Amino acid sequence: MNPSRCRIIAVGKIRRAWVQDGINLYLKRLKGLRIIELRDSSPEKEADAICASLQPNERLVALMEQAPPLSSIAFAQRLEQFGMERLAFVVGGADGLSDALKAKAEWQLSLSSMTFPHEMARLMLIEQLFRAQTILQGRPYHRA
Repeated sequence: MNPSRCRIIAVGKIRRAWVQDGINLYLKRLKGLRIIELRDSSPEKEADAICASLQPNERLVALMEQAPPLSSIAFAQRLEQFGMERLAFVVGGADGLSDALKAKAEWQLSLSSMTFPHEMARLMLIEQLFRAQTILQGRPYHRA
């Protein structure tokens, strides 16, 4: 997994300093990973903004509660299957992603069957991207 081939497109801003500190920690470890923040709105307007910010060669990964969750190892293996392709992970706003955007996604991913604030979901996604990188590199960060 190459972090420079991934972007996170997130609706809303991080308001909690401790969440931002965690995100910054993992961004230092995942050189090249970029986060695009979009303004909160309705799911339809957010979908338009997300689609406008997608690059033509990116595959859309929609984070959503209804998708099947993966273990960290299965997540790493799925990332490995995409090889050198570019991925855009989308974290929606408080009302989630529009049905149309979900339907466009190449991959629908759930971080948990539990509900978390979107700020936490962003931090958890970044941590799982780092964990996946260490799993694929055979480094000892993951202790399952």
